[in-house]
Amino acid sequence: MGFSVVVLSDRDRQVMNCFVHDRSAAVGLCAVCQKALCRECVARDTPRLVCRSCVKQRTVIGFEYRSAISIGNWPLVHVCLGVDPITMRPRVARGIIAIGNIAVGGVAIAGLAFGLATVGGLSLGLLFALGGAAIGAGLSIGGVAVGSVAIGGAAIGFVHAVGGAAFGPSIIDGDRCDQSAVDFLRQWLGDRLPPTCR
Repeated sequence: MGFSVVVLSDRDRQVMNCFVHDRSAAVGLCAVCQKALCRECVARDTPRLVCRSCVKQRTVIGFEYRSAISIGNWPLVHVCLGVDPITMRPRVARGIIAIGNIAVGGVAIAGLAFGLATVGGLSLGLLFALGGAAIGAGLSIGGVAVGSVAIGGAAIGFVHAVGGAAFGPSIIDGDRCDQSAVDFLRQWLGDRLPPTCR
C-alpha cells in the first residue's frame, strides 16, 4: 500500500478574501455578523474576532431597549437581554427601571436582580426583594427569604420571620406563633392569619 501526497500550488489554493477589501486575504470571520475580515478590518481580536462596524454599532446578541428619557446617566427604562458580542458576557440592564438577565436599578426585574425593589431568581433588594432567593434589608419574600421581615419557605428575619422554617426574634411557622409577629401581620392581613395563630 502506498500513500500519495498532493501538494497544491499557490494558484490552486482557494483563499477567502475580506468582505470589505476584496483583494485582501481574510484572517477570520466576525463573531457577530459572520463576514470575512482582513487584518485592517479587525477591531478587536480577543476573545473573538469582531469587525469595526459591529464594534461601532455595539451590536447585541439578544434584545436591547433604552428609553430616551434619563435621570442622570441612567435611562428611565432599560431592557437588555443577551450577550455582548465582543466579550461574550451577559449584558447588564442599568436604569431606573431595569429588566434583563442581569439588572441593576431602582426597580430591577431579572434572573439576577440588584436594586431598591427587586424581582428575580436571585433578588437582592434594599427595600423589597421577591424571588426564589430573596435577600434584603426590608421586606423579603421567596423560597429562601432573608430580611428585616422575611416571608418564605425558609425565612430568616431580623425582626419578623414567617414561613415553613422560620428563624428570628419573632416568628410564625408550623409550630409557633409569637404575639409580636401576629400583631405585625394583623396590620396587613386582618384576621386572615395562619390556622396555628388563631
